Amino acid sequence: MLNVRSIWNGAISFGLVSIPIKLVNATESHSISFRQIHTEDGGRIRYRKFCELEDREVSQAEIGKAYEDADGSVIPITDEDLAQLPIPTARTIEIVAFVPDDRIDPLQMGTAYYLAASGAPAAKPYTLLREALKRSNKVAIAKFALRGRERLGMLRVIDDVIAMHGLLWPDEVRAPEGVAPDTSVTVRDKELDLADALMDTLGEVDLDDLHDEYREAVEEVIAAKAAGEAPPTAPEPATGGKVLDLMAALESSVRAAKESRGEEAEVHPLPRRKSSAATPKQTGAKKSTSTAKKATAKSAAKKTTARSTAKKTTEKTTEKKTTAKSAAKKTPAKKSPARKRTA
Repeated sequence: MLNVRSIWNGAISFGLVSIPIKLVNATESHSISFRQIHTEDGGRIRYRKFCELEDREVSQAEIGKAYEDADGSVIPITDEDLAQLPIPTARTIEIVAFVPDDRIDPLQMGTAYYLAASGAPAAKPYTLLREALKRSNKVAIAKFALRGRERLGMLRVIDDVIAMHGLLWPDEVRAPEGVAPDTSVTVRDKELDLADALMDTLGEVDLDDLHDEYREAVEEVIAAKAAGEAPPTAPEPATGGKVLDLMAALESSVRAAKESRGEEAEVHPLPRRKSSAATPKQTGAKKSTSTAKKATAKSAAKKTTARSTAKKTTEKTTEKKTTAKSAAKKTPAKKSPARKRTA
């Protein structure tokens, strides 16, 4: 049994079975609490409670509860008034249903408690309920009143103990309207494959191996200042370029996860998608080198062919001109007959 005091005494109502129990906190906070001080002299800052009518400080024993009505009138409410509420859950955890545990939304789960059997007579019915929950693979939904309000709870078995999680009422969980991204995004199968690979690489973890590093760091600062030493400083953050490519980020994450586990970091890079939307006029510039070379060779061949054809054409023209000149030289000009003079 935990060496802590119970915060509530009552009974579990299980049909006609009543199980006297004590409610014990199942969790505890290890966070470091700070005091408020006056920075100039280190004096403690305290909050004092004053009565508005008498203008004097009052003790906790003089403080009670009251409800302020809409017209400003104050209606005192005592602990006895609350203890006599005409509801069955005032001192009873009333089980109302048994459901599969996957019916409970984790968003509803709150503070956890252990239910301890109160006295020897409670051992038998307590064990009966515990074993019935084990065999059914279900959880019990119950209603109970604690700290001034009726609450919803879920009972389940942990080892040999019945635990109860406080639940929010369904109307206390806000609908996630307007929270999801309002832009249309398409996730490719290759991106999902890499995300799956990252999940598989990270694998599972033993929650007992996790610890609060922030609290440990605060404790080191406190110890250093108490010893008159300089507190430890935070390491310089890694200066890496901002990763804009989701695929590259996923590949790097898988590689880093494998290296941290001592595995061979073999990540086959996936072919990158051409961004046609970003550079629509540069599609031709992304041809391979071999394709460019072939195009250049074809262009050069065409130019050479054109030059050769032009040269041959020129030579033929020149040859025709030369032949014509030669023929003109060999053929003698015909002499016209001399005209007779008349006396």
